[in-house]
Amino acid sequence: MSSVVINELSLNFGNVEVLKSLNLDVAEGEFLVLLGPSGCGKSTLLNCIAGLLDVSAGQVIINGINVTWEEPKDRGIGMVFQSYALYPQMTVEKNLSFGLRVAGLPRKEIRDRVDRAAEILQIGALLKRKPGALSGGQRQRVAIGRALVRDVDVFLFDEPLSNLDAKLRTDLRVELKRLHQRLGNTMIYVTHDQIEALTLADRIAIMKDGLIQQLDTPLGIYNRPENRFVAGFIGSPGMNFMQGLLECSDDQWQFSTEGLTMSLQDYQFTREPVQGTPVEFGIRPEHILIGDNAASQPIQSVIDIELIEPMGADTVVWSKLGGSSFTLRVDSEAVLSKDQSLPVGFSAARASIFSSADGLRV
Repeated sequence: MSSVVINELSLNFGNVEVLKSLNLDVAEGEFLVLLGPSGCGKSTLLNCIAGLLDVSAGQVIINGINVTWEEPKDRGIGMVFQSYALYPQMTVEKNLSFGLRVAGLPRKEIRDRVDRAAEILQIGALLKRKPGALSGGQRQRVAIGRALVRDVDVFLFDEPLSNLDAKLRTDLRVELKRLHQRLGNTMIYVTHDQIEALTLADRIAIMKDGLIQQLDTPLGIYNRPENRFVAGFIGSPGMNFMQGLLECSDDQWQFSTEGLTMSLQDYQFTREPVQGTPVEFGIRPEHILIGDNAASQPIQSVIDIELIEPMGADTVVWSKLGGSSFTLRVDSEAVLSKDQSLPVGFSAARASIFSSADGLRV
């Protein structure tokens, strides 16, 4: 059953198209992440769902009801913003209960909802404090709790962790995942952080220029990106790309680039390949083997190390292959040095190939 449905949604600011005939179907109980660079339209889409922006065309349907022109308070949603937006003069308890008191709910129900939210978010000991006496992580928990007490089916999160330090972001990310597993509510979450998206989402909608580029599971997007933009956006360091041509010899397809020819025997084509087509061959840094392990791979070469970046658990090596920048992730215990010649190997089965003409997967 669908919880949130977006039909042909468009939003214009004057002559500028911000959202372009978007369609999106969010299942009941799903954790959907809207991911993309700044200015792609992800927060704008969330604000349209929340009713904070009037759409230019299309429909927003929540739990089977067309709420396109309903006020935010009548849409059955709870929203958590990037800024905590807490009332500084009120205690945590009063911040949590304020909206319920304005709505005229009975005192006992208000108390029960606040106690339930405090228990779920483990902020019971903070109820008598004011926001100024809380840490950033505690304030964000209160902001989440204020949405939680509304007892709605759909929660909207607009980059709620971006103001926190890295350690706290990781901790709260885990808490959000646990919260979703416990509640089972539909959650739509906006972020520009791909790690947040990959770890939290049931599905990810990657956006660019007001359009959804790909909607899939985290593994689906990571392993089979549908276009060049998605492939380059997901991954850290990013996917390696080499420009070249598709060629067929003795009924075997190959990729040819500067000083290098690679067999595509293990590659699964999405579209019928065409002789001489200009393409980009992509391979992720973590899918490249080195040293003796490289000898077991169908595609082999030798690189000269230009730069080494120790990252703790692993090491990022920078070099060049086929005339293009080339990075690989290796075990941190590997003994490497600048200017060292290093055998590398990988399989086309782990690669992604995109047409240079339209950027779509081949």
